[in-house]
Amino acid sequence: MLAFILGLAIGLSLMAGQQIIFSQRLKQLLGAFGQENLPPYLSQTSRLFMAAAQQKRRQQELQTILSSVQQLINFAPIAYLQVDRDNHLLWCNQEASRLVEIDDPSPTTPRLLLEQVRSYDLDQLIEASRKQQAIQQRQWVIHPLKADPLNPVSRKSLYLMGYAIPLSDDQVGVFLENRQEIVQLAQQRDRWVSDVAHELKTPLTSIRLVAEMIETRVDPSLKSWVQRLLGEVIHLSNLVHDLLDLSRLERRASQTLTLTSTNLPPLIHKAWSSLEPITESKNVQFSYVGPQTLELEADQTRLYRVLINLLDNAIKYSPKASAIQVRLTQLVPQDNEPPCACLEVIDTGPGFPDDEIDQVFERFYRADPSRTRPINNEASGFSSGRSLISNAPVTSSPNVPSYENPSPIGTTVNGNTTSSCGLGLAIVRQIVEAHAGSVTAQNHPETQGAWIKITLPLKPSPLVSPSEISHS
Repeated sequence: MLAFILGLAIGLSLMAGQQIIFSQRLKQLLGAFGQENLPPYLSQTSRLFMAAAQQKRRQQELQTILSSVQQLINFAPIAYLQVDRDNHLLWCNQEASRLVEIDDPSPTTPRLLLEQVRSYDLDQLIEASRKQQAIQQRQWVIHPLKADPLNPVSRKSLYLMGYAIPLSDDQVGVFLENRQEIVQLAQQRDRWVSDVAHELKTPLTSIRLVAEMIETRVDPSLKSWVQRLLGEVIHLSNLVHDLLDLSRLERRASQTLTLTSTNLPPLIHKAWSSLEPITESKNVQFSYVGPQTLELEADQTRLYRVLINLLDNAIKYSPKASAIQVRLTQLVPQDNEPPCACLEVIDTGPGFPDDEIDQVFERFYRADPSRTRPINNEASGFSSGRSLISNAPVTSSPNVPSYENPSPIGTTVNGNTTSSCGLGLAIVRQIVEAHAGSVTAQNHPETQGAWIKITLPLKPSPLVSPSEISHS
């Protein structure tokens, strides 16, 4: 009898332990379902069935939402495609199928994306997004061919902007933006500007010759008018020259370069010396930090133009008795990148408008002086140019204006009248990109002034014309 009671107690203990373990696991399962707060009067089994039913309904709702989103993406006007961890195409929408000519948008047997879209740039974009687990973007040109080895047919080149987004399970989604129309509009604009500049070049030269001829022959009381006329003609002639130069750079940048071994530090000092008349009048000091010798393969004339534009801009928009810093360093190459030189120009002026920094390298860009950050209670601005606004004339009579000291049209910044047309930094960008380099603009955290940073490879490799990349 004692053995029976002992066995029964052991059995009941084991049963109670199993029940406790079962209840804990059931509670964990309900917690995983998010249904641990179901009515306590229901049995554990009933609560489990109820949680499973609710979970099934939720899954159906999510599936409906997923189908709606997929249908929305499928009919969206922007191309989208999705690949797995091995870069097999899982599916794409109708716009992607049309844009890059994918034959099977939703393959039953996934195929490599490279078999469907012959673009290594797209593959590199996807790999960069997967590796860094961050949104990546890239701009490139694709030249599609008809997949027929016997009768290959070349199709119209496409200018694409790709945005790669990392997804779960190492999948990547890619949005492709067709920038063909933007490129064509930019090319038409550039062609129109170039044609107008060509048409203006000859008459401006004639007007300048006439103005120079009559300058010494007019009455002294009218000489100031001729000098003003001559100054404006020279200003317009410089504008036409810059437009033509910029147009040549955009069309065939790499072909216009004459690469030679160039020692950059002496070129920097030479550019600063050529601007001494301006620096002395404003008492602007020059500070150079860097090596005395750093040679790179570059077009010395074009690089000198870059330095002149940057230093001239820095001087114009810096206050009197200030300092301009130029820093030069050689970057240590990483990940098979070529060795580069990094040039920085820092001033103490008002800097760039914070919301317009991305636009300062656009041609004819001029910041709105009323929205520029003030310095010493003076509202002024720094950009690649300013609005061409003349000072109000002082009139001695209602009909005849009087100019005692005629000056070129411009905008007053830090007490100095500038006549920039918004092409200086645009030309800088084109020349730097022609050398396979890059240029960025920001405001320096210490001086609060403009901070232009240029990176140039010591030996530039051939590259596509910037007109195909920068404006696409």
